[in-house]
Amino acid sequence: MAEKLSHPSIKNGWFAEISETMWPGQAMSLEVEEILHVEKSKYQDVLVFKSKTYGNVLVLDNCIQVTERDEFSYQEMITHLALNSCPNPKKALVIGGGDGGVLREILKHKCIEEAWLCDIDETVIEVSKKYLPEMAASYKDPRTKVHIGDGFKFLEEYKNQFDVIITDSSDPEGPAESLFQKPYFELLKNALTEKGVITTQAENMWIHLDIISKLKKDCSDIFPVVEYAYTMIPTYPSGSIGFMVCSKDPNANVKKPIRFEWDDEFVAKNLKYYNRQIHEASFVLPTWVDQKLNKNL
Repeated sequence: MAEKLSHPSIKNGWFAEISETMWPGQAMSLEVEEILHVEKSKYQDVLVFKSKTYGNVLVLDNCIQVTERDEFSYQEMITHLALNSCPNPKKALVIGGGDGGVLREILKHKCIEEAWLCDIDETVIEVSKKYLPEMAASYKDPRTKVHIGDGFKFLEEYKNQFDVIITDSSDPEGPAESLFQKPYFELLKNALTEKGVITTQAENMWIHLDIISKLKKDCSDIFPVVEYAYTMIPTYPSGSIGFMVCSKDPNANVKKPIRFEWDDEFVAKNLKYYNRQIHEASFVLPTWVDQKLNKNL
């Protein structure tokens, strides 16, 4: 009989996402049906469990990355906000995103000829192929190209190459901290084509507004167009997550989709969250957030 798996974040049948630095005083908790995978990769702690109500859950360094039930909200928004704000995207890049979800969304655009993914941790990719097959099916698409390695070093090799770059990172601690700093955004800008667009994971307005404000200011020093959008997702801290959407084109308006290649039938079959209306609505911010991000720059 195989040894029953255990993990320190799971006690009495419940997983608790506790972080005294990123969300002190609160925690997301999910009831666990079965622990599926526990591993220490070269870079992080990797946990997969089957939850009672959210399907399989991928956890990295004790932080929920995706659940099968609600992942589409994040993946669709971080991807299509960028791709539908870019006039003619043919070549896209994901930094991070080893679970394959953002890749899956990129590949819904027929105009895409190459979808690159650069992730430093191959373990995440392999674990996702086994336990998150609907997301990781994107790796089978012939347009997909995978590079295992450091995102900084990868970007340094490419100038004016990508129409869209999506940074699907974890929170700004440890290895991901550098992905929230100016030198990284300089590399992103240099790797973009003339009218290229980036989106990056940009935290939660309820508990990280100071981080978001600094991130927007730093991005505004580099990109001529910078906007903050957000989506609802129940298993991320406080139930929502934001994105910084930046364009290299000073005349761009990322708040409205400038292209939309799908008909209503395609949207109904292939998208669960994103649509034309929600693209625009996602940039409408609560008053206190709007004052902090758009009135105090």
